[in-house]
Amino acid sequence: MRVKDKVAIVTGAATGIGETTAEVLAEEGAKVIVADIDAKGGEKTVANIRAQGGTALFVHADISKEADARRISEEAVKVYGRIDILVNNAAVFVLKGFDATVEDWQRSLGVNVIGSAMVTKYAVEHMKKTGGGSIVILASISSFAAQPNFFAYSATKAALLQMTRNMALDLGPHKIRVNCVCPGTILTQASYKHMEKEGLTLEQFNALEGAKTFLGRIGSTREVANAVLFLASDEASYITGAPLMVDGGYTAQ
Repeated sequence: MRVKDKVAIVTGAATGIGETTAEVLAEEGAKVIVADIDAKGGEKTVANIRAQGGTALFVHADISKEADARRISEEAVKVYGRIDILVNNAAVFVLKGFDATVEDWQRSLGVNVIGSAMVTKYAVEHMKKTGGGSIVILASISSFAAQPNFFAYSATKAALLQMTRNMALDLGPHKIRVNCVCPGTILTQASYKHMEKEGLTLEQFNALEGAKTFLGRIGSTREVANAVLFLASDEASYITGAPLMVDGGYTAQ
């Protein structure tokens, strides 16, 4: 088991990539704190982990609120005594361009950028006390590639890419590694919402988005979670400040 007895926080773990990442970390031996604003979904993730023999705890939190961002780490330490891994996955998907309102921007930045920064701020206080740790941020192909009518979302993901680099620099002396995973198009609930908005079937969506990759298909949440697991584990002990593309070759074109 690659993260046996490690304590891992996963934000946005009620559904999608976060849910699968929490489950994969638990399968590999971690004690997982499932943090999400969606209480029903978060409790379901915890129940699934426990049903498979894993260890998990749910913390209800809206990371755009600093008190909630701090409380996630406080609960982790209170119950498990330490924090070894942080996966900043929580995000809102404001898929707009010039039609984005001020409220859209504030919501997107508040969760995706500021919220992730605040969760990290409080987690690293505890990581420093125990000799280090690993932080994995969920960025995106949108951190690199221009996409039409998408910049309200892409701007936040580009910010997370640079945040990864700067945090890695600042935290290196404390033996805390910071990397980001950059998924391409992954089949999640957000994908289904996008399909509904665009009037696409799953088959049409897969054909359209898959054609943009070398592999000719969209990805799965487990494929992303496996990349997160690698960066979180000691197998990636000499990797920090790096983006790992999980995009089927999209950004290599």
